[in-house]
Amino acid sequence: MDDKILILTEFIRQSPNRTKVLKTIGDDVLRPSEITNKTHVHINNVSRSLKQMREKNIVYLINPDSKRGRLYKLTYDGKEVLKNLKD
Repeated sequence: MDDKILILTEFIRQSPNRTKVLKTIGDDVLRPSEITNKTHVHINNVSRSLKQMREKNIVYLINPDSKRGRLYKLTYDGKEVLKNLKD
């Protein structure tokens, strides 16, 4: 496993909210409100976690021009991090 994925995995593990958000997205494409409903993490914390993970290229925003109904999915790196969290 390469160092980049190890560093990203540790970044996710440092925050319970980021961990929940990442695991909830999994193989799905979800809106922040759907993540909130599934994790019971406040929408502000979900949005902050998604922003942080976008900056690290862990999640991808499919429709960046949309202000409502934003759709997120995991990037390749995000999927690799998710595998590490399951191991």
